Amino acid sequence: MNYNVNDNIYGDRTGSSVKVIHRIFAVLCFILAASIAGAYFYLEGLSRTGSSVVPAFEEALTKGDYEEALRIYRDIQDYVLSAPPESADKMEYENQELYDMEEIVSVRVDEILRKVRYERYTPSTQDQSFLGGMQELTTSIVSSWLKDLCTEFLLGKIEKPDITFVFNTISPISNFSATVRPLQAELDMIEMATGDVRNAETHFEEQDYITAVKTYQSVIERNTGFVHDYSTARLAEIKETMYEPMITLGEHMLDTYKYYTAENLLSDLAAIFPDDARIANDLLTATTNTNETAVYNGKVEVLCVRNLIADTDLARSGNFGSAVLDKYLTCTEFERMLTELYNNNFCLVDAEGLADLSNDTYLVETKLTVPVGKKPLIIVVEDLTYSASNYGQGLNRRLVLNDQGQVCSEYVNSDGEAVVSRLKESIGILDRFVEEHHDFTYDGAKGVISISGYEACFGYVISQDELDDRNSALAAAGYPNANFTPADIDANCSTVMTIAEALKDDGWKFASATYGYINARSSDMDTIKADTEKWMTQIEPLLGDTHMIAYPNGDYIYGTDPRAVYLKNNGFRIFFGIGPRPYYIYGDNYLYYDRTVINGKALKNSDLSRLFDADKVVETFSE
Repeated sequence: MNYNVNDNIYGDRTGSSVKVIHRIFAVLCFILAASIAGAYFYLEGLSRTGSSVVPAFEEALTKGDYEEALRIYRDIQDYVLSAPPESADKMEYENQELYDMEEIVSVRVDEILRKVRYERYTPSTQDQSFLGGMQELTTSIVSSWLKDLCTEFLLGKIEKPDITFVFNTISPISNFSATVRPLQAELDMIEMATGDVRNAETHFEEQDYITAVKTYQSVIERNTGFVHDYSTARLAEIKETMYEPMITLGEHMLDTYKYYTAENLLSDLAAIFPDDARIANDLLTATTNTNETAVYNGKVEVLCVRNLIADTDLARSGNFGSAVLDKYLTCTEFERMLTELYNNNFCLVDAEGLADLSNDTYLVETKLTVPVGKKPLIIVVEDLTYSASNYGQGLNRRLVLNDQGQVCSEYVNSDGEAVVSRLKESIGILDRFVEEHHDFTYDGAKGVISISGYEACFGYVISQDELDDRNSALAAAGYPNANFTPADIDANCSTVMTIAEALKDDGWKFASATYGYINARSSDMDTIKADTEKWMTQIEPLLGDTHMIAYPNGDYIYGTDPRAVYLKNNGFRIFFGIGPRPYYIYGDNYLYYDRTVINGKALKNSDLSRLFDADKVVETFSE
């Protein structure tokens, strides 16, 4: 017999059964829809009337009826989740209900967990029932807490016996096992990574971001699981934190000609951010301005100049014209000297570059590195106090900042007018020379400026002591007394600090010339102590930590002398004397240099051929 697919081999009975099933299914759907609608309208009614389910939730918790408490919570949650999108902004009341219920659970869970951690509490049967019975509400809290504990363990903030007790106590509760067991299995791995992670965090706190990143990268390579995930997330946070400040730092290094340091920094940044175009361009700028370097083992020239003659006509016409021209250099002579030194392959280096001063009790000799073919040079600018005794001689009176933040000098010309110029003092002239000849400095080094406390600092009276000295000098030179109020002196201190910061930022460093510009060699211990204490309390706070002394007139104290030991104990570790030839030597916790004085007299009378042709430097004047 052949059967067609449309034939009903069972007759009408099958058709009746199908119809019955359809009717039953329809009834069930109606009941389900009615239930949902009823719950919806019931909860909506609660919302309209302001009735709260929280008391019922609390009552269920109190009775230990966790199934009922969960039902109340889930009904509200389902209601919120099933609400149409256009009603989402009307769920504020229901969301508050959910928050209140979650908070009630959280407070109780937190109290149990606190006791487990700090009191070694084993949860009671009732607490265990609560923790297990509230299912997803307690699981999310405990899971987060356990991960936080693992983070604390990784950072060394909780001991292993304590965290082991916590895991052993929590793990028997059924709904926590999925979270507890994987983490518990990793405790040994977490413990092994603790040292490296703590080191990374220490470097981060010290803003040594590069080392922090490298340490975390190493941890990630060696670990899996929790340690890997934590370190990966932390690395991303550190990279985000460091990006802008580190690039800004690198670009500031480029702006101040610290190309070698910038190249090292930017190379590290390029490895951390390999696809960053800004870093790549900055690195190219650095490498374009660096050359091969080598350790230098020869002599180190240290040249010393005083403040420059800003107005040669005024200097020559004064009563002390020839003496001024002998004692100081003109601006033209200083600029010519820089040119000759540059042409003879000299290169400015950091005066502290031969010594590691990181330990207070001993000094470590360090190798001096310079670009291949260059000879190291240190320039000391002697005692930029600007004494009133020099007024009227064509010399500068003080340092100032121009609108670009550049350090300039101010002098009074023959017409009595105050003139500000960047090119009338050694600082501005040298700064501009480096701008035009980047390879005249190794890594942005400029020079050392020595400062005493006699009369002024950079030309500004910064204490009552200096005001007394200034007025004595003014009176001796035939000028009226200066009158400064305490507020004026405070303002002067602020100005000096601002100028000092600009100088340091631009590669200059400071040395003490003693407070009173004294003959240190012939001074007794009491005089040295009194003078040093005044310098350290009045001058050093304005300049910052200072580790060098340029002895006035070269009258140095031998390094083993108790007076020198006193100076070393107060942070002075590098000393400058005076000598006609380059010379430096390491002593007991100090480094000593001789400095060669360069002035008008030296240009005419001294053999400076090892440095430059003096005839090309000296400025001659027609009568």
